[in-house]
Amino acid sequence: MEIFKMKVTTFGEIMLRLTVPGGRKFVQTDSFNANYGGAEANVAVSLALLGDQVAYVTKLPKNELGTAVTQRLGGYGIDTKKILYNDSRLGIYFLQQGSGVRSSSVIYDRADSAFATSNSNDYNWQELLKDTDFFYISGITPALSTELQTSLLSAVEFCRSHHIQVVYDANFRGKLWTPDEAAAFNKKLLPFVDICFVHDEDIENAFGLATFSKHDNHAINQKASFKQSLKKLITAYPNIKLVGSVLRNIDSAQESQWMALMLTGGTFYESPTYKMNVVPEVASGDAFGAGIVHGILNHFDPQFQVDYAIAAAVLKLTIPGDFNLSSDAEIKAAMINPTGSIKR
Repeated sequence: MEIFKMKVTTFGEIMLRLTVPGGRKFVQTDSFNANYGGAEANVAVSLALLGDQVAYVTKLPKNELGTAVTQRLGGYGIDTKKILYNDSRLGIYFLQQGSGVRSSSVIYDRADSAFATSNSNDYNWQELLKDTDFFYISGITPALSTELQTSLLSAVEFCRSHHIQVVYDANFRGKLWTPDEAAAFNKKLLPFVDICFVHDEDIENAFGLATFSKHDNHAINQKASFKQSLKKLITAYPNIKLVGSVLRNIDSAQESQWMALMLTGGTFYESPTYKMNVVPEVASGDAFGAGIVHGILNHFDPQFQVDYAIAAAVLKLTIPGDFNLSSDAEIKAAMINPTGSIKR
């Protein structure tokens, strides 16, 4: 007898990522390491590698770079049949990794990309989401244009009327929009969200919830205050059934402590704390979000779910590139408390 598997569709922009090698600065380098990345694509890769059914929707240029992206994603087992194409360009982002007291830096070159120039009527949600159970989006997409804001609101309204759960990662990007702009849009979106991710650096900028002194980079030490903000979020939007967050104490670009909180059913679940000493990488929040969603799809109990997700997040920090190329066995091996259970 075939077991029914729920399907996730993620929607957002994937870009060419050019990373300065060897810990050098932009002004020093004469070469870049090239790969691809973008929050929602990162989530799709993680879920596919964990054995979940996942489709990715975006818009790519109708050229060899667009073909390369599609082939790369398809190679991980992602359904790419619903990707759209036009004659524009692929967005690029440049990453300079931090070292010691010098933090990482990102430069975007994504204006007029195939995805950023999307029109609100480009995406036929009835067709794109007809076989979907979960719709995964992030705050990066609405920051790109008012057309994409309109498109996202249409999508989540479709989800609500067709019993599709909306997963939203706040993912605030100060280089793309202001806190006021983000908070104004999120007030429109959050009533349609079922599962929300908002991490230590995002909650005040994305949702206007004053939480703690974000300037000292020690969010774990202010965990109690952060919990109160998460309670306020769910009180304001009771449609949100689960909210997950990563908290960090950051001492330098390489040295930090990581833990996670998850609030669901009126109960907080806390992960163990990891002491990390790694080359700084990006997309750990995407690995965390994928871990939580994987837990929902596979009926993990809540404590095991948050422990699994934070293990996926910190494991990503050890892997170059945007994609968390970790197996289920590797994530479980990285867990500090791998004693939870899977509900059957």
